[in-house]
Amino acid sequence: MKSKRSTNKAIMKKYSQGSREAQEKQKNDKKNVPVLVITYFVIFIFIGMMVHLVKYVVVDADSDIANSYNKRQNLYAETVIKGQIISDDGVVLAETKTDDDGNETRVYPYSNMFAHAVGYDSNGQAGLEMVSNYYLLTSNQNILYRIYHALSDKKDMGNNVITTLDYDLQSTAYNALGDNDGAVVAIEPSTGKIKAMVSKPDFDPNQISSVIEETANSDSSCLLNRATQGMYPPGSTFKILTTLEYIRENPNYKSYSYECEGDGIFNSVSIHCYNHKVHGTVSLEDSLAYSCNTSFSNIGTKLDMDALNKLCGDFLYNKELPYDGYYKKSSYTMTSKTDKSLIPQTVIGQGETLITPLHNAMVMCAIANGGVLMKPYMMDRIENCDGSVVKKFSKDSYGRIISSAEAQTLTELMMSVTEYGTASDYFSGAEYTVAGKTGTAEFNENKDSHSWFIGFSNVNNPDLVVCVLIENASNTGASATSIARKIFDAYYN
Repeated sequence: MKSKRSTNKAIMKKYSQGSREAQEKQKNDKKNVPVLVITYFVIFIFIGMMVHLVKYVVVDADSDIANSYNKRQNLYAETVIKGQIISDDGVVLAETKTDDDGNETRVYPYSNMFAHAVGYDSNGQAGLEMVSNYYLLTSNQNILYRIYHALSDKKDMGNNVITTLDYDLQSTAYNALGDNDGAVVAIEPSTGKIKAMVSKPDFDPNQISSVIEETANSDSSCLLNRATQGMYPPGSTFKILTTLEYIRENPNYKSYSYECEGDGIFNSVSIHCYNHKVHGTVSLEDSLAYSCNTSFSNIGTKLDMDALNKLCGDFLYNKELPYDGYYKKSSYTMTSKTDKSLIPQTVIGQGETLITPLHNAMVMCAIANGGVLMKPYMMDRIENCDGSVVKKFSKDSYGRIISSAEAQTLTELMMSVTEYGTASDYFSGAEYTVAGKTGTAEFNENKDSHSWFIGFSNVNNPDLVVCVLIENASNTGASATSIARKIFDAYYN
């Protein structure tokens, strides 16, 4: 019996000891939790840093170095002669010439013609000179030459940038714009290649020092690239988006009918058609073809303003554009909470809405390309001084903006503009088809106005989008549509 008690005591003692050890272990485990959390956190951070480092070295390093904001690029100029900027059809647009004393001068053979697209490279930088600076100051010349230059303290030849710009189209656009202030943008909708970009007033980049000095003491804005930074009311070109929103909200849009009397009152606002012209009974197609202001103001009073705001956002109003150069964001402010008296003006492209010519061209590019917007770009490839390709820039899709069915419907409606509407006289006899929209955008209380045209050619398989903006056209008599016709003709000739 005594032996049995001893055994029980031993068991209880062992159990008690085990219980204390378990409790002690549990306490220690609780104490170790923060240590483990910190340890795992440090390991996680370390792994994240390693992944970021590898990604930077393998993926991002070149693009960061090539970024136009990277001021260290100019250090390359100590060992490299900056390369040439060349048009898509082989014309040299910018090059560096060295005199007998080794002094380098950046030369622009066509002076003002490519001023804003190509830019300048002293007293700051602009245009392609800024965006492609890294590539121009990087040399992929034959290694033997580079070794020889290093030993003889000579500079290597930088790479050349081959652009998407077409000399003939640029020349046509520049000459067609003449003495008018404004901008022209021409883009291949299926690729995003910018074929022409003109802005006036312009300047001679060969004389950039004196140009900057003169503009500093005057109100001149010749350095402003109006194609990418000029902000204008879209005028009747905005009716394309108003039309699309109406179609979305009204599946029976083909039955739309309105009696235009030349003038009308909408939400207590007086609206009149151009020159108070009476269009009579118009369908939706006729309304777009004749650019009937009263019909569109009538449409606007029935639309969901939040839905229209979203549609504008889909077309990148108030958003960053997928474009590498300097630009300004377009602006659209109308919502269901905005004063309803602003609706009649807003839906016809007036009011507070503002857009750049580049952005307006992109709107048309998305429609021409079946609803998919391709990112606009101006560098096609990089070649070394011997002509070997170093880097190729490929087309890149921003994404689908609208459905292909919607794009087709808008295209058919816009063909009415060129077939019997406001642009029909200008495209009469053309050997190619065009879908587009004219626009007259008032910009002051005197009702002075700018002239717009946006459109694309070869409707069944679009080739080229052209956007033209002429400032103060009501006082100069110039026509954006007339200039667009010359550019399309040059493209096909």
